[in-house]
Amino acid sequence: MQRTASAHWQGGLKDGRGTVTTASGVLSQTQYSFATRFEDGVGTNPEELIAAAHAGCFSMALSAQLDGVGLKAEAIDTKAALTMEKTDAGFTITKIHLELRAHIPNADDAKFQKAAAEAKAGCPVSRLLNAHITLDAKLV
Repeated sequence: MQRTASAHWQGGLKDGRGTVTTASGVLSQTQYSFATRFEDGVGTNPEELIAAAHAGCFSMALSAQLDGVGLKAEAIDTKAALTMEKTDAGFTITKIHLELRAHIPNADDAKFQKAAAEAKAGCPVSRLLNAHITLDAKLV
């Protein structure tokens, strides 16, 4: 399996701007810039896209883990909060905190917590990232 996306950039770091496009067309020349990355500009940025990918990947991984123990969620809502800090090596994604709220009728909390921990460890995006990943998982 291979997925593709592309980026186009024009200009310098602070005065330039770019677009990102995915092969699926979901993102099509979506604007990004210094302002959208480091300030409050309108558009997206690489870190936001990584956070979205991690939240989506984790949610699907959790669904698979729940299937394995005979549970089915009515709702899985995951928020990924990515932290990027300036380190000696330069700007680095240092951590991502996953906040999970799941509605699973008649779920045993111990089974749920185990499934959530296994999803966090096994999600392909989690395995890709060289960052500290934390999880707050609650049944609602």
